[in-house]
Amino acid sequence: MNRTLRLTRMRTALLALPAAALLALVPTTASAYPDPGRVTGSVVTHDPSMVRTSSGQYLLYATGGGISNKTSADRTAFSAGADAFSSRPSWWRTYSSVPEAWAPDISYQGGKYLMYYSVSSFGSNTSAIGLATSTTGQPGSWTDQGTVHTSTSSSDYNAIDPNLFVDDDGKWWLSFGSWWTGIKMIQINPSTGKQLSSNTTRYSLASRPTGTKAVEAPFIVKRGGSYYLFASYDTCCAGTGSTYKVKVGRATAVTGPYRDRNGVAMMSNGGTPVLESHGSVIGPGGQSILKDVDGDLIVYHYYDGNDGGTPKLGINLLDWSSGWPVAH
Repeated sequence: MNRTLRLTRMRTALLALPAAALLALVPTTASAYPDPGRVTGSVVTHDPSMVRTSSGQYLLYATGGGISNKTSADRTAFSAGADAFSSRPSWWRTYSSVPEAWAPDISYQGGKYLMYYSVSSFGSNTSAIGLATSTTGQPGSWTDQGTVHTSTSSSDYNAIDPNLFVDDDGKWWLSFGSWWTGIKMIQINPSTGKQLSSNTTRYSLASRPTGTKAVEAPFIVKRGGSYYLFASYDTCCAGTGSTYKVKVGRATAVTGPYRDRNGVAMMSNGGTPVLESHGSVIGPGGQSILKDVDGDLIVYHYYDGNDGGTPKLGINLLDWSSGWPVAH
C-alpha cells in the first residue's frame, strides 16, 4: 500500500475513535524536547526538505502528489504550491503503481537547484532514487534526469530517502537508505549528479543488526570539523501510533565510522536522540537540516496528537555549543 493511501486510511480510522480512546494512543512520556516553532497555513506535510533562495523565499518540497511544494516568506506562514512535476516521469511506473514520489532532497549547487527523490511502494525495496534539476527551483520548472541508484527485492538495502552532501574538497556524496541493512552512501560525479564511475563503493553508515531494522532518512552536515549523520529511527506513518524519532552520530570522515555521544557505533544501533515524542508531538522524523541566517534549523514532520494524528511541519533551531546538536 502506498504511503499516502495508508496515511489517509489510518487518519480516517483514528478520527472515528472515541475521544478517550484517541487520547490513550498519545504518549505521555515527559521530556525536555521543545515543541515545534510556530508555523501557519499549509502545514500538513511528510519528509520536508527546505532551502532559502537568494531572494529570501523559503522553498519546501515534501512527500505527496508528484512531489508537493510549499513556500514561505517568513518561515512561519506557508502556502501550498503546485507539484514539482507538471507531468510524472514515465520511469516511475517501474518502481511504483501510483504517481507519487517520496522524501525529496533539495539543494543549490553550481548555479542550479538539484532535487534527489525516491520512487517505491510501502514496505518494498524495489526502489529508485531519481534526480531532477532546475534553474529556479519552482514547481513546473524541474527537468528529470532519470535514475541515480536503484535496489531490487534481492538487494540488502533500499534505495530511498536520498541526501546530497558536498564536502570541503568539492566532492559530492549521496547518503540514502531505509530498513534492511540500513544507511548507505555513494560518491557522486558533480558533472552529472550520478554515481562517480571511478568509485563504485557503496559505503555503510548506520544499521540495526539486531531487532528492528528501522533506521532511515539520513542527512549529513559538517560542523566544527566533524561530520554529523542524522537519521530517523523506528516506525513512521502510523499517526498517533508512530514511534519515529531523530538520532545523530558523529565522525571524523564523511564515510564514517559514525558514533553516538556514548561512543556506540551507528552500525551497531547507536545514535544520540535529538527529537522524540513528547506530549501531542508524536513521532518526529523525516528530517532535514537547513543553515539559515539565524542558525541551523531541523525541519521535520510529526503527528499532531491534538488533531487526530495529522502529519504536520515542525521547525526548530539547533544549538551546537556542546559539540552535539540540541533542538531548542
